[in-house]
Amino acid sequence: MTILNPRFPISRRTLLRGAGAGVGLPWLEAMMPRRADAAKTQPVSPVRIAAMYMPNGVREDMWTPEGTGRDFQLSPTLQPLEDLKSEILVLTNLWNQASKGGEGHYVKISGFLTCTTITKTLGVDVSCNGVSMDQMAAQSSGKQTPLASLELGITPVSTGVDKNVGYTRVYGSHIAWSGPTSPLAREINPRLVFERLFRATGPQGDSARRDAQLLDSVMEDAKQLRQSLGAADRQRMEEYLSVVRSLEQRLERSSQPRENPWKAKASIDASAKPEGIPKDYAEHVRLMLDMIALGFQTDTTRVATFMFANEVSNQNFSFVPGVSGSHHSLSHHEKDADKLRQYQLINRWHIEQYAYLMRKLRAMKEGETNVLDSSMVLIGAGIRDGNKHDPHNMPLVLGGRAGGRIDAGQHLIYTPDSPLSNLYVSMLDAFGTPVERFADSTGRLPGVLA
Repeated sequence: MTILNPRFPISRRTLLRGAGAGVGLPWLEAMMPRRADAAKTQPVSPVRIAAMYMPNGVREDMWTPEGTGRDFQLSPTLQPLEDLKSEILVLTNLWNQASKGGEGHYVKISGFLTCTTITKTLGVDVSCNGVSMDQMAAQSSGKQTPLASLELGITPVSTGVDKNVGYTRVYGSHIAWSGPTSPLAREINPRLVFERLFRATGPQGDSARRDAQLLDSVMEDAKQLRQSLGAADRQRMEEYLSVVRSLEQRLERSSQPRENPWKAKASIDASAKPEGIPKDYAEHVRLMLDMIALGFQTDTTRVATFMFANEVSNQNFSFVPGVSGSHHSLSHHEKDADKLRQYQLINRWHIEQYAYLMRKLRAMKEGETNVLDSSMVLIGAGIRDGNKHDPHNMPLVLGGRAGGRIDAGQHLIYTPDSPLSNLYVSMLDAFGTPVERFADSTGRLPGVLA
């Protein structure tokens, strides 16, 4: 038996070797740097992980910072992160090779967190052919929290077929996949998200059973309605039912007793419940980001995804000063100077919302540190330039330190076309769920882990 010296931590890369196999250890407190006054050391905070998706790419000439390593200057688009510069990694030259084929958008978004190639279909056999990175994390942390993960968005799931490219629009509505054929349902109503978090922090009798009964009723009504629909509508109904089924499965899992007792890290003020879906898009986005922060602060969940909109979104951004058009239209700028100007302002607005969530997490104290310090918050898009639908050099920023496991405060430039999946291997390692391989990964991404 090996005795660990408390002054010399073991490496997160230590392997348990037996039967000829190497298995990565989960994150252990023994991996934390030791202080001489160990008795005064605060308990290790749980690590959280969030992924935010921006549709339609970015204006590429205003995205990449100047300089490398710790000596870098933020670009005009990333300027809203100036006060968070020491808390972020800007990652240049990563791509998802599995998304290089197919049409302009759908292959890029549905494979954003899976690094796989989706099955081209009109809707009958939807498959991303993998499991998303966030759900691999949730499979572990979900056993320790009331909610395994939160999937949030702003717009309802798109149905039907994009006849221009021959893909079901469902692909444009999901980045989180619990299995190859299981896109996870997103909640778009902040009030319902709040109620879900509130119930989780203070269980109210058989609320999970009532929710399951409600979904059973929805499924039964939908099945009866399906019998009277035409072929195209039946297909749309089947797409809808697949989302409901994923909700059923998650409710079933959440109602099962956990191995270890759970206690909320913070209370939720019932009077703070949002009224519902606001008409104002910007307010809607902020409310959903508030829900992620609340879920992380209370430790109700440690995994979340958020989509600003479905892919190919033509959300009107006239509320942003200097913008008078819609997102997807402006992303097809054709190098028109005014369209490029407006496109960049929309990109910057997305980064401002990212900065809002980061600051909110930073303001949430947790022992001697804060929630941001124990988190990883990724923002990115599946394409770089919306005009070219270019999957090379994806726009990506990773914020937070994962409890000291991420070496933040850098602009890291890699060899062109380095695997995005290597970033996910590194993030899963930092999360405490190390994997030897993820999709087409070739190893951990250099410079990311501390």
